[in-house]
Amino acid sequence: MEKQFNTRSMIFTLFGDYIRHHDNVIWIGSLIRLLQEFGHNEQSVRAAISRMSKQGWVQSKKIGNKSYYSLTERGQARMEEASKRIYKTDHPSWDGQWRILVYTIPENKRHLRDELRKELVWSGFGLLSNSCWITPNPLEEQVNRLIEKYDINEYVSYFNASYEGMNNQSDLVQKCWNLDEVNAKYQSFIQEYSQKYVIDKNRIEKGELSNGSCFVKSALLVHQYRKFLFIDPNLPQELLPKRWLGDSAASLFKDYYNMLIEPANTFFKEVFEMGEINQIKEELKK
Repeated sequence: MEKQFNTRSMIFTLFGDYIRHHDNVIWIGSLIRLLQEFGHNEQSVRAAISRMSKQGWVQSKKIGNKSYYSLTERGQARMEEASKRIYKTDHPSWDGQWRILVYTIPENKRHLRDELRKELVWSGFGLLSNSCWITPNPLEEQVNRLIEKYDINEYVSYFNASYEGMNNQSDLVQKCWNLDEVNAKYQSFIQEYSQKYVIDKNRIEKGELSNGSCFVKSALLVHQYRKFLFIDPNLPQELLPKRWLGDSAASLFKDYYNMLIEPANTFFKEVFEMGEINQIKEELKK
């Protein structure tokens, strides 16, 4: 099978959608087997999981001569946050307040700025002006994690404030986020995946899609939809444009995902449990 998407990203998807619901631990052999479905070989899986371990997302444990991997506390927190946003049922409520984060990171720590920018964008912050970020959502928990992660407490100020002008709230939103661009990407997602949904629904009803195929399609669907976490700031309804396509995309995603997830879970469990059985057999031989 042709390799689809980079190995590290697919591992994140599998941890977020499957592994964390199975005691948050998996044998490397099972992970390699699962990633083969997407065209990733053993070498690329081992290299990616090693890199994720060094970055603090996963941790490893040896049992005999077998390596097992699980999400770290930081990794679990990120997966929980991502899951809430991917499978959200409604827009966040808004108290009318804006959270403002301002930082003055010194030149000798400038490497932290790019990392911090990426994290803030992922969390839904918008850039108001140089080193000044805003969000209508209460993201204090995420901010505190970032400050602790990068050890930048002395360089960051965080405010909770009301907007007093001089323009209206929609002008402020337009200045900080390019929602037209996000809407265009949602439109492309809807056009592509509404067609795929109809085709796969018909194939499932005819019994033409295997559990393994559903597993691949489900993971790739989540993987593709997860990209919106990096560009959609998850704004309250009051701050969104009238013709917002995010809701239609979310509805399509849920219908498609719910159609695939039962056979996909069956396939995952077969591979996962086979790894456990093989481990028990190895232990009994000793």
